[in-house]
Amino acid sequence: MAEANDSEETGLDDWAAALAEQEAFDAAQQPSDGGDALAAAPAAAAQIFQQFGEGAPPAGAPSNLDMILDIPVALTVELGRTKIAIRSLLQLAQGSVVELDGLAGEPMDVLVNGCLIAQGEVVVVNDKFGIRLTDIITPAERIRRLHK
Repeated sequence: MAEANDSEETGLDDWAAALAEQEAFDAAQQPSDGGDALAAAPAAAAQIFQQFGEGAPPAGAPSNLDMILDIPVALTVELGRTKIAIRSLLQLAQGSVVELDGLAGEPMDVLVNGCLIAQGEVVVVNDKFGIRLTDIITPAERIRRLHK
């Protein structure tokens, strides 16, 4: 129990020190000519915080896009979907046919991490299946679909 009290007192001491430091800073920022304290705030902030918009990034620093180019994502091509009861699922055997909601010849959905990004059609190249993208969803459309 004494340990809990010690940590609480330390936490309160930290808060008291932080509040005292803030009060000292606020007092130092008060204009001596009786001007508006709010007008001095942006100038004080400019002195404290680094300006991110100024200058070029340091040499050798990666661009923002380069940092994420090697992150793996899950790409899924979806033929269609269906809902079936567990009873029907347990009765499936080799050769069973499951009816999907997608129509034959209809474009398939291409999803990245579960988010629709394009539609396409199946192609066969060197005995391997692939997909030819026929319609790419615009970023604005993707955002609009997220808010549905």
